[in-house]
Amino acid sequence: MTPMTEKTPDLNPAQADAVNSTDGPLLVLAGAGSGKTKVLTHRIAHIVGSGKARPEEIVAITFTNKAAAEMKARLGAICDPSARNMWVMTFHAMCVRMLRIDAERVGYTNRFTIYDADDSKRMLKAAMAQAEVDEKRYPVAGVANRISSAKNELIDPDEFAASAITPMDKAAARVFPLYQRRLKDCNAMDFDDLLVEAHRLLADHPDVLDRYQSRFRYVLVDEYQDTNHAQYRIVKLLAERHRNLMVVGDDDQSIYSWRGADIRNILDFEQDYPEANVIRLEQNYRSTATILAAANAVVANNLGRKAKTLWTANAGGEAVTSYKADDERDEARFIAREIERLRLSEDHGYSDFAIFYRTNAQSRTLEDALLREGIPYQIVGGTRYFDRAEIRDVMAYLKILINPLDAISIQRIINKPKRGIGKTTVDRIAQVSIDDAESFETTLRRFSAGDFGSGPAAKVRPFVELIDEIRAMNEHSLRDQVERIIDRTGLLQELANEGTVESSGRAENIREFFGVAEEYAATHANSSEAGADIATQLADFVEWLALRSDLDSMSGDQETVTLMTVHTAKGLEFPVVFIAGLEDTLFPHVNSIFDPAGLEEERRLAYVAITRARERLYLTHARNRSLFGSTRSNPPSRFIAEIPRECLKADAPVRTQSFLSGTVSQKPVVGAASNVEFQAGDRVEHKVFGIGVVKQVSKDRVTVDFGSKGVKNLMVGFAPLRKIAS
Repeated sequence: MTPMTEKTPDLNPAQADAVNSTDGPLLVLAGAGSGKTKVLTHRIAHIVGSGKARPEEIVAITFTNKAAAEMKARLGAICDPSARNMWVMTFHAMCVRMLRIDAERVGYTNRFTIYDADDSKRMLKAAMAQAEVDEKRYPVAGVANRISSAKNELIDPDEFAASAITPMDKAAARVFPLYQRRLKDCNAMDFDDLLVEAHRLLADHPDVLDRYQSRFRYVLVDEYQDTNHAQYRIVKLLAERHRNLMVVGDDDQSIYSWRGADIRNILDFEQDYPEANVIRLEQNYRSTATILAAANAVVANNLGRKAKTLWTANAGGEAVTSYKADDERDEARFIAREIERLRLSEDHGYSDFAIFYRTNAQSRTLEDALLREGIPYQIVGGTRYFDRAEIRDVMAYLKILINPLDAISIQRIINKPKRGIGKTTVDRIAQVSIDDAESFETTLRRFSAGDFGSGPAAKVRPFVELIDEIRAMNEHSLRDQVERIIDRTGLLQELANEGTVESSGRAENIREFFGVAEEYAATHANSSEAGADIATQLADFVEWLALRSDLDSMSGDQETVTLMTVHTAKGLEFPVVFIAGLEDTLFPHVNSIFDPAGLEEERRLAYVAITRARERLYLTHARNRSLFGSTRSNPPSRFIAEIPRECLKADAPVRTQSFLSGTVSQKPVVGAASNVEFQAGDRVEHKVFGIGVVKQVSKDRVTVDFGSKGVKNLMVGFAPLRKIAS
């Protein structure tokens, strides 16, 4: 492969400069939509093609699995098959890979469990009880936030306790060491620990650090503005020997300080690496000139930023629509009807539209309006399939097969399905395991053997025998293994015995999980794990599930409108974007509006939201808004006022009378059955959910089982529902 030059097709001069700058530190300030993924992949291809490094001597770190998958796909298209030897993955996935190899160096086994937020919360609540920290006075979420922040800063429990000043910090300091001890006893790490322990592995073990420094001649980091201190230190250690570190990012898109991201990492890069080359990617290939002008005007009001201005060859473009609604219902109706208007008049599909909001609480009214208009939608960041209780039960069974020390998972399913093991027994086992300094499962087996009486033994013994039986299973495929394990647990049988529509839906979710296992096996057939035994495949599968994010669950091939918070929207793009709730105290948020640094981050958040739009952008706000149980009147967001007037147009009111004023003139829903009487057993069709069967009718509502889409309670006359022949 020949070196990339300024004449290379599809690369503009700045992109070509970044691709060809292969020696020493490189900072690429990549504006929104400026082609940073193209630059990253072509630079890697150039490094390999010019013989500067072999694929296995390159590590490229991203922040989402989606970004890693996209980069791998592009590399596969421009490099030979040896590109599969590169480490192209998220920070957490990279740390997991390192820790699986050398877990014992930091006090774990290589079968450690990765606890998600729910598992961590359960563990934290137990630690708080042990520390006698009152949850009512010190909420679990607050304690968790303090501990997480300390870990992101690489502050250990002793250091944290020494610096604790506020009552909340002092309470968290009492819990922190107990929480960590419990995690270690369970051979488990939370997501923060993956970074902390990987850093400890590199910082405290020179031979391990030497291995990775020798191997990785080139280190590339995407979204560098989102790195926290632990990630910053890991990158610095990896790149210390060769100093061939390329970081790509945009300080104007730094929006995650609340989870530890430190904008100083990108702003101070040239202080860390004085010899660094700095290249700005300012040509935008996504949005119209009008949308970019609006975005540039807003973010230009920030003081803490590196100067840059996005531009595009896409001249002109529709003016940004600003809509002032009477209230949040009027706002939602306007958005829903504008989606339908554009879909019909401009030949858009539903997947072309996205609705962003500052807080999740805003989604309810928007969902209601979309349902009434019969518009299909998906929410990214809501309750995910993998967060459903029945799926978490399945996951817990798989986790205890891999890691016998995982007390949280054992306790979750010790009485699922019901086998007469109550909370008192579980608490007693847990206390004995703590008192005798042994694992929960070891104590459980002592109870099963009758060491603590015949009564507890009779209840516990079948569960222990079940664990031993499913651990001994060895099917021919991953799907068969998972299916047989779950069948033997009795979870599906218990749901079948309940015989309700809801239990039937939960059983369908579990059966869908078998397909997830099959899909994983198929998509990872060419990975390094190919040919591994079933136990190893199962461990890899559980790890893959643990590292998934909301965006990984986002459907890319369904014709649905996408709803999400602005924080979740980063990295995505849509032809048409609606940003709802642009009012002072909502966006910018009340928690940040009086803090200069916080307000600048809110402005960066607005910049991110605006630059997600390719063709059309709508900014909506309301005179009055009911939210969090109260109604308030707020002025329009200052961010709207920062947009040049020539970029804006005010849309004519296309609304009915406000709900707040009493009467409502509701636009008829196409296909809504306002005059049709439904009966149990009727087959019906819904515009969004498809074919279903009526299960119950009550006054103005009808309960319908839509099979895989679940059971829905719909309002007759508003839902787009019609009878169909049996």
